[in-house]
Amino acid sequence: MEAHRLAQRTMAFVLAGGRGSRLHELTDNRVKPAVFFSGKSRIIDFPLSNAVNSGIRRIGVATQYKAHSLIRHLQRGWHFFRAERNESLDILPASQRTGKTDWYKGTADAVTQNIDIIEGYAPDYVLVLAGDHVYKQDYSLMIKQHVDTDAEVTVGCIEVPRAEASGFGVMRVDSHDLIQDFLEKPADPPAIPGSPELALASMGIYVFKTDFLIELLKQDADNLDSSHDFGHDLIPALVQRGKAFAHPFSRSCVRSDSEEAPYWRDVGTIDSFWQANIDLTDFSPKLDIYDNAWPIWTYSELTAPAKFIHNEAGRRGSAVSSMVSGGCIVSGSQLERCLLYTGVRTHSYSTLTGVVALPYVNVGRRAQLRNVVIDRGVNIPAGLIVGEDAALDAARFRRTENGICLITQTMIDRI
Repeated sequence: MEAHRLAQRTMAFVLAGGRGSRLHELTDNRVKPAVFFSGKSRIIDFPLSNAVNSGIRRIGVATQYKAHSLIRHLQRGWHFFRAERNESLDILPASQRTGKTDWYKGTADAVTQNIDIIEGYAPDYVLVLAGDHVYKQDYSLMIKQHVDTDAEVTVGCIEVPRAEASGFGVMRVDSHDLIQDFLEKPADPPAIPGSPELALASMGIYVFKTDFLIELLKQDADNLDSSHDFGHDLIPALVQRGKAFAHPFSRSCVRSDSEEAPYWRDVGTIDSFWQANIDLTDFSPKLDIYDNAWPIWTYSELTAPAKFIHNEAGRRGSAVSSMVSGGCIVSGSQLERCLLYTGVRTHSYSTLTGVVALPYVNVGRRAQLRNVVIDRGVNIPAGLIVGEDAALDAARFRRTENGICLITQTMIDRI
C-alpha cells in the first residue's frame, strides 16, 4: 500500500518524440512510439499502461517528430482520465512554449520546457519514461526504492548478458545498488555484484523528487556546454555526486504465471520488430498480453469479428500458430505463424508464412509471402512472391541481413 500511495503522488513524464530511424520506412509517417505492436496496440501503450496500472494518474507525453498519428491515438484511446479525480493526460508537443526559438533539444530539455506544467500539478515525484520500449513494470516499487534510499535519482536498469552490454549505457554499482560509474557503450562492461555474467544497462527510466529535478533542469538549461540530455549529461553528473541508485528491472517487472523471465524489448530495428511480433504467436510466448491482471490499455476500433471462409482443396481459409485481429477476413488463404492487425484481407490461394501485416493490408490472390513486415494499408498485388529470391527481394523492398523484408505501398508502386 505504501508504494501505491507514493505512485499517487507521482507524475509520469513520457518522452515520445524519438523518430526511430532504424525502423526506416515504418517511421516515415509516424514516430516510433506510435508504431503498431501485438496486433492492436501501439508501442507507447506499454509505458502508459504500466503507469496507470502502477497507480500513476497524472501523465504528460512530450511529442516532436511526425506526431500526428501518436496524438490521434492518444486522443482516441487515452481519453478516460477525469480531472475531478485528480487525473490527467497532457499531450505536450514541441511548441517553443518557453519563448525560445528551439524545439526540444534533448530529453532533459523536453522536460525543462514543460516545468510550468509539472509545477501546476505539484507532484512530489517525477517519473521520466521512454515511450518506445515494450515491457510490463510496476513503477510504484521503483518509486518506493527511491524514497527508501533518499536518492537524488533512481535509474531503471535492465539486466543483460555482459557479452551484449557493449551497445548500452552500463552502470557499475556496489552491493547496495549505489551507482559508482556510468559507462557509455563500454568495451568491457562491469558485472553486477554477485552475477559475473550480467551487466546493468540503463532503460531510460528515472525517478526524481520534483523540487530537485526542477532545480537540476534549470542549472542544465544555463549550461552552454550541455547537450541537455539525461543520459549524456544529467545522470553522469549525478553519479559523480554519489547519490544515484540503480533499480534492477527484475525487482519490479510484472509477469504472469506463463512468463518465465523478465521481458523488455527495444523493437527498434526491422528484425527485432518482426521477431517480437512473431514471438507472440508461440504456444507460450515470452510476453503474455492476455494477462488481465496487468492489462495493456489501447484504442480499440469497433470491428466485426475475424472471419475464415472457403473450404476447398488449395482454397481453405485457415491459420496455424497465428494471431488474427478483428475485422480480418482470411478468404481461401493459408496462414502459418502470422500476426494480422485490424482489418487485413487475404484472398484465395495466397500463402502467408511469418507475415506481420499492419492494419488494413490487402493481400491479392495467389500471393506467396514469407518473413515480411507489411506497412499499413498496403495493397499486395495478385501473384506477388516474396521470400524465395533474395536478390529480387532486395531490389524491390527493404531486405535485412536476416532476410526479413519490409514492404510499403511506395515500394509496391515501383514494381
